[in-house]
Amino acid sequence: MAQKLAQRQIVAKIEACDGKAVTPPLFRDYWAQVSGGEITASVEKVYDGGENFPETLCASAEVGDITVTRHWEPGRDDSPMATLRGQIGQAYYNVTISELNCDLKVPGTQRIYSQALCVGLTEPDGDASSGAPATFSLTFSIGGVASDGSSASA
Repeated sequence: MAQKLAQRQIVAKIEACDGKAVTPPLFRDYWAQVSGGEITASVEKVYDGGENFPETLCASAEVGDITVTRHWEPGRDDSPMATLRGQIGQAYYNVTISELNCDLKVPGTQRIYSQALCVGLTEPDGDASSGAPATFSLTFSIGGVASDGSSASA
């Protein structure tokens, strides 16, 4: 029987994007949560006169925005966050999403989103009555997808 993958085994890493002028300092380590990246294609249904069923016309596929989230660590995250605040909509990165095995090592299954434009930054929220860790997130608009490390258009 095949072993299921736990959500904790899916992590993201952000790396510098070659060939782009603006790449502020990077946030090191894996990101604890990742969402998005869905691939969809818009369709248009065209009914020719008198037909009961439409002809389906499809547009190019698009990859949805990816959001990565992790716990805020003062000292580690202060400098990259301060630099990135002024670069939203200008800074490009490669975002790699990896599936880890039970030993939390990357077995080789990766989704690489190349030339991802950082389009959103969510600052850590505060709550004086909570002991939960503070989190922050970055949102990326996807420019290309590659599975073997080479750049490819979406």
